[in-house]
Amino acid sequence: MFTGIIAAVGKISRVESAKGAVRLAIDAGKLGLSDIKVGDSVAVNGACLTVVKRGKKSLGVDVSRETLRCTAGLDKPGEVNLEKALRLSDRLDGHFVLGHVDGVGKVRRFEQAGKSRLLGVRAPAGLARYIARKGSITVHGVSLTVNAVKGAEFEVNLIPHTLAATTLKRLMRGSLVNLEIDPLARYAERLLGEK
Repeated sequence: MFTGIIAAVGKISRVESAKGAVRLAIDAGKLGLSDIKVGDSVAVNGACLTVVKRGKKSLGVDVSRETLRCTAGLDKPGEVNLEKALRLSDRLDGHFVLGHVDGVGKVRRFEQAGKSRLLGVRAPAGLARYIARKGSITVHGVSLTVNAVKGAEFEVNLIPHTLAATTLKRLMRGSLVNLEIDPLARYAERLLGEK
């Protein structure tokens, strides 16, 4: 489990074929690795991946074909948002994030709004019912508050700190982003659907 508060921006430096998957070599940037071991979970652009190799400043993770099918940005070199798994003693500054990407959205707007940026994303139609104004959503692993929703499109405000601390500053119209809905919405639907 994660919080959606990005700890560091890293970089996928190499993508290699592995049995039924690909293995990513990730330069961990400023992410401290002293407390990470093989078998631990790390969120990479919002996808929970298992560490299979650890160097002094790098990680190796395997990405299954299924994960590649339902995510964006994990199949080629480039910058990625990184977060270590939540410990029970950690503060919960974002929201509960499972690291299970629900779908890929497409950036429709990315505009200046004072010192912030307004990000508009079209979610897959099947996810629209879970996105609520003032609710939480995860975009490329970043916990954000939804400002507005219209159909399958939603808007969030990216403050200067979020832009500086994540890869979201590099988005542009047409960019694909990993989305995870608030897990509370998923469980609420399941409970209400059974009544």
